[in-house]
Amino acid sequence: MKNHLYCMFDTIKKGQLSRRNFVYNERKKICESFLKILWDEGFILGYVLSPNKIKIFLKYKNGSPAISSIKSISKPSRRVYYSIKQIWKIDSTKSFIIFSTNKGLQSINNCKKLKIGGEPYIIIK
Repeated sequence: MKNHLYCMFDTIKKGQLSRRNFVYNERKKICESFLKILWDEGFILGYVLSPNKIKIFLKYKNGSPAISSIKSISKPSRRVYYSIKQIWKIDSTKSFIIFSTNKGLQSINNCKKLKIGGEPYIIIK
């Protein structure tokens, strides 16, 4: 499950480094929910679903990528979990974190609103 996400993170990162307008990725439900969060927060222009692939339209601001870096926090070899108290201590203005919670993938702002903790997947700067 996570291998598909890590592959998608890498595809987006490499696509923006090579200044592409769009990239393709394998279609999985977890990837679709991740892309929905990125689109809601304005990190990508959008995405189109086909039966087997997802076409992701990358966003640029003044010639530079909207996503300057994507880093994995929790890895299969080293799991990290944050409680709601730990999430409240994180400054959400400097970085954007996506958590895996019992209510699905959530952004850091949604976790604070819903008062739930979880496993942080990635940090976007």
